[in-house]
Amino acid sequence: MKINWRKSSRSGAINDEACVEVAGVISGVAIRDSRDPDGGRLTVSGDQFGHLLQQIKVGALDRT
Repeated sequence: MKINWRKSSRSGAINDEACVEVAGVISGVAIRDSRDPDGGRLTVSGDQFGHLLQQIKVGALDRT
């Protein structure tokens, strides 16, 4: 099965810019580092991914 990875349209075009890519998979959502596409991947359920996005949007995960 081919996985179709997507990167945010807000990501810059610079190759060395840190970014993540996501893909819908049978078990939920897969997440990987766009600079290391052959490296490790994290897979979470759709609900877990939604919670992660919520936390990001409200700034709960921002570094200070």
